Amino acid sequence: MKTGGVIGLGAIGGGVAICLQKAGQLAAIYDVQAAAADRVPGAPSMSSSPRALAEVSDCVLIAVLNGEQSIAVLSGPDGVLAANRPGQTVILLSTINMGDLAQAQAMCKDAGVVLIDCGVTNGPKSAENGLICMAGGSDEALAAAKPVFDGFAQQVIHMGGPGAGMAAKIARNTTYFGCMRAGYEGAVIARNYGVNLDQLTLALSGDPEAGGGLEGALAMVKRPDPAENPAETKLREYFQMLMVKDLEVAIAEAARFGVRLPMVELIRDNASSTSGLEYPLGQPIEG
Repeated sequence: MKTGGVIGLGAIGGGVAICLQKAGQLAAIYDVQAAAADRVPGAPSMSSSPRALAEVSDCVLIAVLNGEQSIAVLSGPDGVLAANRPGQTVILLSTINMGDLAQAQAMCKDAGVVLIDCGVTNGPKSAENGLICMAGGSDEALAAAKPVFDGFAQQVIHMGGPGAGMAAKIARNTTYFGCMRAGYEGAVIARNYGVNLDQLTLALSGDPEAGGGLEGALAMVKRPDPAENPAETKLREYFQMLMVKDLEVAIAEAARFGVRLPMVELIRDNASSTSGLEYPLGQPIEG
């Protein structure tokens, strides 16, 4: 297994395609927006459908927005599984809920296709072989897919059997956004008292074994002010959309076990301030 075809050429999929192209491993690309091909210089011509892409690729990598889109590109007469290639591997890079993942797993199993669920992080470096992959699947499946992973990933962490990669990504996102909310609220105090956020970052970095290593919590509050900056506003709105989507996945998964995630609900319900679109000096007391 050497070549990969990438479905979905957004921030993650586009970067993966660029890496595979540089490595001479990109077999095909597909996106519902034809102009997305411009993000991958030198790439093969856009495939006419996910099926057409699967027909010429050793491995299919899916990087679409959500579970509904993931199921859609797998199914139907123009879907990946219609290529009828038993033994093919699909690497699912999208963050989806476990119910949708189970459906995708069942569809692939029926078609004789191997599905590796693979949560990813370090997205801004996706075009630089910078992705950290949290993979779920058998030892044999990951070993077979290693040449393709080597073409686009900085690190592949085998989280366990099928489903473990997606569960790890949901858990990772829950932790990450919790830290970001804490960073926003810490920055409220710092800003109101004139504390330099770069100096606060140094204080947070410290010794990870002694409670440091928390500088990432300030990643969003240290970005440029979105006021009168349309590009920054657009970026933060996109981040907020992804954050809310991922948090709602975590809330839904917790509900499967009959439990709540109050902190996650708080972050979701206050997403605009967490993403820095409003109240940089703190949310006002109501009443």
